[in-house]
Amino acid sequence: MPYYARFRPAYDDHLFTLLGTRFLLDGTQRVLDLGAGSGALTLPLAALVREVVAVDPEPDMLAEGRRLAAEAGVGGIDWRRGDSNTLLALNVGPVLLTVMGASFHWTDRERLLQGLDTLIEPGGAVVLATCGARHEDLDLPAWLPVVEEVRNRYLGPDRRPDSAPGAYPDVRHEEVLLRSPFSRIGAIHWDRTVRRTVNEVIGLQLSFSFTSPAALGSDLPAFERDLHRALTAFRPEGGLLEERVRTEAVIACRS
Repeated sequence: MPYYARFRPAYDDHLFTLLGTRFLLDGTQRVLDLGAGSGALTLPLAALVREVVAVDPEPDMLAEGRRLAAEAGVGGIDWRRGDSNTLLALNVGPVLLTVMGASFHWTDRERLLQGLDTLIEPGGAVVLATCGARHEDLDLPAWLPVVEEVRNRYLGPDRRPDSAPGAYPDVRHEEVLLRSPFSRIGAIHWDRTVRRTVNEVIGLQLSFSFTSPAALGSDLPAFERDLHRALTAFRPEGGLLEERVRTEAVIACRS
């Protein structure tokens, strides 16, 4: 869990500025972060509203989120164990916004949106946020083939993010939203360059389920050693490894 929170790229600050301006967030509202994980969306939102209800099915993620919030001195977060199937039973209460990151992929999207229609207040919205996903119009980082070569040596060429069943639903999120109560949708994105040390790129790989310490098992020390050597040989002398990272938000309101 620490790898995820420490090495995944943070959401762009522009996302939270936009939500604060568009929905007049003034410290009096409540929002729901469904699939909150360790709080990548939760903690920044907590500075804008009265309360964030952060729901996640994984106890370790919730524990890490609580730790990070305490470390940052961030309050106003109600951490709860649950998921989209148990959401209504959690008695979350009315919220202005429901935000989700990758968790929306793994839900019964149509059913969830119908349920959220009973929770989200008039004038509220569903916000789907992503950060660090691959996009055809963004160049892949130059160091990625180095990582893939080492990864393939240890895990084989089929171990990649899109090899997990259900990772990419056949029907796009926007199509599902258009058939839901939240059918007035808009999308916006922000791109930035993220620069990492060799150790940070290695930490990023360990944050993915397919190259996590659990997946690597006893090969973890050798994988880290070989990847460190390969990336050190690849990078510019003493330089950092760059990647273009996109934060994207789909904001869906009632028509």
